[in-house]
Amino acid sequence: MVELMKLNKRQAQAMTTVQAEQRGQYLAFSLGGETFAMDIRSVKEVIQFTALTEVPLMPTFIRGVINLRGAVVPVIDLSIRFGRTFTEVTRRTCIVILEVGSSEETCVLGIMVDNVSEVLDIGERDIEPAPAFGSNLRSEFIAGVGKVNGKFVILLDVNRVLSVEEMASLTAETPAGK
Repeated sequence: MVELMKLNKRQAQAMTTVQAEQRGQYLAFSLGGETFAMDIRSVKEVIQFTALTEVPLMPTFIRGVINLRGAVVPVIDLSIRFGRTFTEVTRRTCIVILEVGSSEETCVLGIMVDNVSEVLDIGERDIEPAPAFGSNLRSEFIAGVGKVNGKFVILLDVNRVLSVEEMASLTAETPAGK
């Protein structure tokens, strides 16, 4: 009987581990009145908005660069990247520092957001596939839609939204006057 109880306890621990692996953690933030989230594994840190150094001849979505402990980090206005207006800087504006790219080649960059609200635990069952319509974002930018406390959160695919290759091609196409 003791052997059977131990086995069941081990099975329960294994099931708990599997359930934990099926839940993902997402950093939730606001942008233009909408709530978005991204996989926390891409996030290095969140910092308070600081003055940016503008770089000439860059696309409008690249607002500038910051010095982050000696490293030059480009900062992207996510609102402009989504085809919207400039993010208005307020006391709650943040820069989310991310690591994007493949395992062989990663790039550190920042994104401007209106504010960061929380870290969400969202289970696989609470994530629906990206909708074919109903969002003004390109569908490949959306990893899915999470249901949290009866509300929907758009889950972004960071590596697609911030594709270094795509942004480089947009930078090459930018005319001299922005």
